[in-house]
Amino acid sequence: MTEVIVIGTVTVLVIAGATALGPRLRLAGPLLLVLLGLGVSLLPFVPPFELDPEVILVGVLPPLLYSAAVSLPAIEFRRDVRPISGLAVLLVLVSAVALGFFFHAVIPGLDLYLAIALGAILSPTDAVATSIAKRLGISRRVTTWLDGESLLNDATSLVILRTMVAAAVTGSVPEGGIVGAFLWGVVVAIVVGAVIGYVNLRVRALVRNPAANTAIGFVVPFVAYLPTEALGGSGLVAAVVAGIVTGQGAARRFTPEQRLSDELNWRTVELVLEGAVFLVMGLEVKDLWDSVSADGGGGLERAVFLAATALLIILAARVVFVSVLVWGESRRARRAATHLPRVRTWPDRVPARARPRVLRFIEDLEYHRTTPLGWRHGTIMVWAGMRGVVTLAAAQTLPAETPSRDLLVFVAFLVAVGSLLLQGSTLPWIVRALGLDGEGDETVGREERLRLDQELRDAAVAALADEDLARRDGESFPPELVARVGDRYTRPPDDDTTAIFRDALELRLVLIRAMRRRLTELSSGGAYSTAVLRHALAELDADELSLELRLDGED
Repeated sequence: MTEVIVIGTVTVLVIAGATALGPRLRLAGPLLLVLLGLGVSLLPFVPPFELDPEVILVGVLPPLLYSAAVSLPAIEFRRDVRPISGLAVLLVLVSAVALGFFFHAVIPGLDLYLAIALGAILSPTDAVATSIAKRLGISRRVTTWLDGESLLNDATSLVILRTMVAAAVTGSVPEGGIVGAFLWGVVVAIVVGAVIGYVNLRVRALVRNPAANTAIGFVVPFVAYLPTEALGGSGLVAAVVAGIVTGQGAARRFTPEQRLSDELNWRTVELVLEGAVFLVMGLEVKDLWDSVSADGGGGLERAVFLAATALLIILAARVVFVSVLVWGESRRARRAATHLPRVRTWPDRVPARARPRVLRFIEDLEYHRTTPLGWRHGTIMVWAGMRGVVTLAAAQTLPAETPSRDLLVFVAFLVAVGSLLLQGSTLPWIVRALGLDGEGDETVGREERLRLDQELRDAAVAALADEDLARRDGESFPPELVARVGDRYTRPPDDDTTAIFRDALELRLVLIRAMRRRLTELSSGGAYSTAVLRHALAELDADELSLELRLDGED
């Protein structure tokens, strides 16, 4: 037990150190951890390391994907759901089949079903690996595509893998075929994930104890994953859907303290789990290398050839697919620019009930017009599509009787690690060479921020005269508070200054909550980006927490 505690403590310290040291060395933290793991595995006194893939598939991926889904920019994701779905479904399917025929042709005795299964293992990009791209300041629209793709393509990959392995065992494709299995897996995942996400919002809104609330939040990914898998669905997609529902409902259901706690806690979980995965990648490479080397017959050269060719096939398929998508989005931007003058006249000609939907449609067109994608963005999307933890974990689930299993698992490791090292280490240089660094700077546009701030101030002014506010929310009555504060300031100086101070703070709290209600309304309209809305919400939350602490101090 002591040994486990020591290893765990050292691992966390190494992950924290690599994360802090990486930027100073101009090297991404995940890449540094892979190299550290590889270096440790080469030490003569370090025993062979092997991790059960179920630990990653069940214990690591659900919380990681859930955490990424909570912070997914939902407005932008909705606007680009078609190209993201193409990347997450069609591209994985095409890549899996192409790789399957290649492996079937060059590896003697490998069944076509198992060859396609291996292709499915190598096809999905990874949410953990693409985190490298997000740190480079590239366009937020590009990172939304990469995030959405990596969150959803795991389902496509694992459903194909499961179907092909079952076909290899039985000799035929399961009843309903690949499409039927995929649809069932996704539909079940969406239903279960949405229900769990909604229940999570309602239950945690009732639990006011911060520690208990945090504990409930930590188990949500697993509560979504386990029943979905039992029903034959994709547990990872269920965790993603639960995260999206939670992320979108948090502004309305959770308290500022809950939102702040969730953000810090999940960032810490992401840091530790991501780091552990990459460290494990480095630790396991040496033992697989030794296993393949022991087979003789040019095992190492053969593995490198297979991995290099597979990576080229993956990149070629991705180049073609992304090129078509970027071309389509360019046409979409031009059409948006053409239609906008005419569409902007619609709000005055439709019933009031339909006006919000029309306004949102106009904002969507404006989004596509002002954020066109070109060949430079397509280049980044191709090169940022790295393989990672899903490939590593899924490879080890191949049946023990699979011909040349060690070779196939090692090829998967080479593709994942090679993709990470080659693409991950050169991506910053490519981004700078294309002039796209800083394009997605988190410092949001000043004009958009000013517009939103003005809308929120207008909401605060309106709340000062809102005589129905007390009946709606059970809060202090703004007109009464305003009058009381003004009355106290006109009294003689020997009056109780503490009462004046408390009334002023309470009035500010009422106005902040009115501004947050207006912010929630604006979140569904599409007039502002997710980054701007979240920045404004964070500012209001910080102000409210500060005021409540000062009021508690007065008490």
